[in-house]
Amino acid sequence: MLLEVAATPTAGNVDRERDLPDLRFEQFLAGASGARAGLEEIERGGPIGQGFETAVAGMADAAGTNTQFGSLLLLAPLVRAVAKRPEESSEQLGPDAASAVVAETTVEDAAAFYRAFEHVEVRVDEPPADLEPLDVRRGADAIPAVRDREATLASILEAASGHDGIAREWTEGFERTFDAADRLASREGPLVDRATRVHLDLLAEEPDTLVATEHGEATAAEISDRAASIDPSDGDAVRSLSSDLIERGINPGTTADILAGGLFVTLVREGGKP
Repeated sequence: MLLEVAATPTAGNVDRERDLPDLRFEQFLAGASGARAGLEEIERGGPIGQGFETAVAGMADAAGTNTQFGSLLLLAPLVRAVAKRPEESSEQLGPDAASAVVAETTVEDAAAFYRAFEHVEVRVDEPPADLEPLDVRRGADAIPAVRDREATLASILEAASGHDGIAREWTEGFERTFDAADRLASREGPLVDRATRVHLDLLAEEPDTLVATEHGEATAAEISDRAASIDPSDGDAVRSLSSDLIERGINPGTTADILAGGLFVTLVREGGKP
């Protein structure tokens, strides 16, 4: 997460050069640091939902707001997948290992996921009418319905996968996360420089679901088309796009979260050295 926010420029997202009106670079540094204890819980083998909630609470306390909720949700199963086979981590961290962690999630993991929404405000779509009792915006008030339906964390995220990019990663084998890692590995230079190019690739290839939630699918598609028209090595063009997005209040946050996941996979595969 520290490397993701250090990658500069990343169009529309907070980076070393640009803050958003309600989010600053230093808040992302604090949020990443504050989340560490929860990720360590997951690494040690504690319940993945509880570790996620601890990470979100630590992030919110340190940053004073929601900086990396989506990144933490994406990283949680990846961290567990590495921890299950530490002696073989670089080989074991693949889609199958991450999906196996997802398949093992429980109803209590889902309950902890809902409690995490008590710590921060997260922008989400309206749920279908039949899923209103499981609306994540209800926070802990939805937990009785979660238990009544015996909904695991995996099943909750599967229900959201049609409109949420991080939920889709959980459901579809973390395809974009591992693709981002492969792209990072195929490029040369400092990892944060590689990350800026991969960020633009990701934004160009698939509309950002946070942008779609906040501004509509047409706007999300427009931003993807604009990103596709830019040479990733042209920093000035990326900065121009970023300025326009920030002026319009458009933040491709899901793309940043997937980049964070790809960076984690890359660090594992490259022995933890950026």
